[in-house]
Amino acid sequence: MKKYEYHINEYGERVAVPKELEKLLNLKYLRLTNKTHSVGRHDLPELICKTKIYPDYIALYPNTADYHKTPLTAVAFYNYDDTFDGKNGLYNAIYYNDEKRLEYFKKRFKGVKFFISPDYSELGDIDDIENNYRIKKARVVSLWFVMEINAVVIPNITFPTIDSLWFYLNGLEKCTVVAFSTKGYIDDIVEREYLIEAIKYTVDQMHLEAIIVYDVCKDNKEAIKIFSYAIEKGINVIIPNNSLKQRNSTRKRGDK
Repeated sequence: MKKYEYHINEYGERVAVPKELEKLLNLKYLRLTNKTHSVGRHDLPELICKTKIYPDYIALYPNTADYHKTPLTAVAFYNYDDTFDGKNGLYNAIYYNDEKRLEYFKKRFKGVKFFISPDYSELGDIDDIENNYRIKKARVVSLWFVMEINAVVIPNITFPTIDSLWFYLNGLEKCTVVAFSTKGYIDDIVEREYLIEAIKYTVDQMHLEAIIVYDVCKDNKEAIKIFSYAIEKGINVIIPNNSLKQRNSTRKRGDK
């Protein structure tokens, strides 16, 4: 008798996939995506975040000593991809069901209450397939955090071009909280305008209550300007502290 894993498609239908086929085709991630819905024409896994409690500190992936800086610290992935997505990274461990490596990550993230979904790099001058696949990877890893770590995952909004944002918001329709990073946008006028436009589009398309911002400037003045449209719409823009922000603030005080 064949045994099956069941996938819920975008029409709410249960689709059976034989377990032996799942193993042969490296489809182990279906154990996660089968427990949510697929949304949009590319079947992106749905991610839901409706938390009313927000992070007050953001720790970057390499800085394990900061993971419990406060009781409400969020772990984020605003680093170069090879820092968190090498061949021994979490996504590959999920994809190949590497039990030893998965156990390592469970221990690494033990007790973390918040994550911001992985910030896989998006580039406007590479093919859509690669960009889109990176968003799928972020969703799969996010589901693992939810189901294996029992953490709240705040979806990170990233995009290669403004015209592609419609796709990147697929599957986030039920979220009331998202995250953005201003890193790399503040000092570049063109990139800054792209970010402002992306924020406006996201706010107009979603029903947001809060936006979590990763910002490394010494104070929040520039970030508040960038997110002024969201603030005017009554959205709570939260800018938690982080190690780079603390360092920049300390340097400024020392210069006086």
